[in-house]
Amino acid sequence: MMTIEDLEKEIPELLEYTKSMPSEIRRSAFIKIYPPGRLIHQKDCELHFFGIVAKGENRVINEFENGKIYMIETNKAIDFIGEVTLLAEMPRTSVTIEAVTECTVIYISRKEAENWIRNDSHILRLMAKRTAFKLYRSSYNNGLKLYYPPAFLLADYLVRAYESSLSEKTDAVFPENGAFILQKIRERLCEELGMNIKTLDRTIRSMQKDGYFSLTKGKISFGYEEYKKMKAFITTAKG
Repeated sequence: MMTIEDLEKEIPELLEYTKSMPSEIRRSAFIKIYPPGRLIHQKDCELHFFGIVAKGENRVINEFENGKIYMIETNKAIDFIGEVTLLAEMPRTSVTIEAVTECTVIYISRKEAENWIRNDSHILRLMAKRTAFKLYRSSYNNGLKLYYPPAFLLADYLVRAYESSLSEKTDAVFPENGAFILQKIRERLCEELGMNIKTLDRTIRSMQKDGYFSLTKGKISFGYEEYKKMKAFITTAKG
């Protein structure tokens, strides 16, 4: 069975989050691994456990009663699960969190987490910093989907995805011809961009025709020149 110590050896950066964890919490903590697509955290559920995401990427979504899903953001490890609910002293969760890639999460009980952050300014500061970063990112982009056209939103999304893959040196998305291939199904793109499927398909056809990217087996693909063209388009659209 995997332990916190095993994860600390595998992921040295994790020590910054766990080095001050009290020994009694270490003993009672447990680790859970979620495969891609599995729900980690359900909206409107009682928060019984606080989590530290040691590995993996997750997405935060808001689910509505009519079945619609709004994608709020994606987060990569190291991250927290339930920190907003905990800091707000609310009983129930406000969002749903889903694993995008395989996620490894360290869980401790809510009561133990509350005692820990009450007595340890280091972990409290890390939680506050992470929460503030998410709020800053959300505030910075707030209104983007309301006031920019679909082509701008898609170009902005593709540019950020391309730049992220370069910073992570993710070889899997770069075949031998050097093209970047977006590994997302249309439904997921609709959720993340806030578009309906008809608008997205129309936007893809138009941008493909204008030479911003190609379609490879139904997936959006483009190289460095197309990336620069989309960057120029975004800059012009922003004025």
